[in-house]
Amino acid sequence: MLSFTSKRSVAIGEAMIEMAVVGEGTYRRSFAGDTFNTAWHMAQLLGPDFPVGFATKVGTDTISRSFVEELEADGIDVTCVARDADRTMGLYMIELDGAERHFHYWRNHSAARLLGDDAGWLDRVVRDAGLIHVSGITLAILSPDGRSRLWNALAQARLRGARVSFDPNVRPRLWTSATETRDTLAWFFEITDIALPSFDDETALWGDMSPDATLNRFAKAGVTEIALKNGAGAVQARSDGVETSVPTPPVSDIRDTSGAGDAFNAGYLAARLSGMDQADAIACGQRVSSRVIRYFGARLSKENVPKFE
Repeated sequence: MLSFTSKRSVAIGEAMIEMAVVGEGTYRRSFAGDTFNTAWHMAQLLGPDFPVGFATKVGTDTISRSFVEELEADGIDVTCVARDADRTMGLYMIELDGAERHFHYWRNHSAARLLGDDAGWLDRVVRDAGLIHVSGITLAILSPDGRSRLWNALAQARLRGARVSFDPNVRPRLWTSATETRDTLAWFFEITDIALPSFDDETALWGDMSPDATLNRFAKAGVTEIALKNGAGAVQARSDGVETSVPTPPVSDIRDTSGAGDAFNAGYLAARLSGMDQADAIACGQRVSSRVIRYFGARLSKENVPKFE
């Protein structure tokens, strides 16, 4: 049975300046990023009894300061945020084709690319965490040495009792090759307790022909808990060898699918951290995800975050 040594969780990764469509030719500036989206929604769902931190690097410019101030106002632990005076935050713009989205990125000078450079800092941000969440995007933006330092920090945290959650979240343009992607992800599967993949990503990268093939591959890698997202299809899951399938309720009035998987991760992890079983955690993830896609942008406003039950 899944248990946690601490109520504290921390997500590690990059937050970017988001320019999201809110009308014809009109954009709204916000902040987003896969692990950040997950951490932010978790903090809104769980409240102060379950502290949530976001570990990243940003600049010292006014936008970076605004980001940190917003994090703190939204109840996220900002002691995990490091600063780099020579860099700033990356930026991306969402282009919508109906409700489907396409992204344009400007992130080469992002401070978060250096978050794996300080082994001591990595050890500090994960220390005392019961749950640590990372993603394939986190790994993709780091140098090979940075990935090694992150792997070591996570491995040591697991020895202290932490659980590691990993969403492969494959973005081919961030990697040099499919071989590098597969090798790096497989390496991090070795220290993963909870895997939160998406079936379309797994099919494209690994050639999985069915959700069962994906579940079996993760189980063979030693991952004991998997929840496989599959768009509008059922979430197929496995925990300690027990399989669960939860149909995804239909959603109307879809405006923007940005951040849907990150929102699912937030609901699922918040539920597991607070003691719910896997089926209920999946349902919680589906509720948060279905709410996000009814609005523009990758994060909900606070008043639109569904009640955590």
